[in-house]
Amino acid sequence: MSEPLKTRREREKLARYDAILDAAERAFSEKGYERTSMDDIARTASLSRALLYVYFKDKAAIQRGIMLRAGQSLSKRFRAARQTATTGLEQIQVMGESYYRFYLDEPDYFSALTKASTAMAEADEAQAMDMLCSKSELMGLMTDAIKLGLEDGTMNRQRIQSPEQTALYLRGALHGTILLCQSETSESGGHFPAESLIQHTMDMLTSSIAAS
Repeated sequence: MSEPLKTRREREKLARYDAILDAAERAFSEKGYERTSMDDIARTASLSRALLYVYFKDKAAIQRGIMLRAGQSLSKRFRAARQTATTGLEQIQVMGESYYRFYLDEPDYFSALTKASTAMAEADEAQAMDMLCSKSELMGLMTDAIKLGLEDGTMNRQRIQSPEQTALYLRGALHGTILLCQSETSESGGHFPAESLIQHTMDMLTSSIAAS
């Protein structure tokens, strides 16, 4: 039985959408976001400029599509990490390690997520909803691990009043340290290797929520 026409068209549309994002990622990596034009992306994707605008209204919308990809990639890492650990505290530990690995392996995606909250305000309703769902999934994975830690006794109930707030604290603190290590004007003055400082941060964060 032949594939329904509607299904085939939807599959072809999704493939073209992904091809545009692939092309944009290459173009942004080679020329930088500011110097890349919609024409550059269309040429890289082997599409007409008119067809490109059917899928994305402007370059910023394409960048937001890449941000969604970044969030999906990190969520996949978080899910895989959680499956390697049993207790809630261990799950948070391995998710922190996977976040650092995400930064090392996919620096462009890490950078994209850093800008996602600001970009979300400029997105249309559909894209903003997709970005919000992606962010909620990431935080949900961390929150579920913290709830498990409270249930299995590996996390400190007195220190954790809100799993959601604690998840934001953990991610924000680790993210901030990574950004600090990227900066040439960090307060450490270059005395501490980045990996050592980030590992120290993860150890301190784990200690701050562990059951005594």
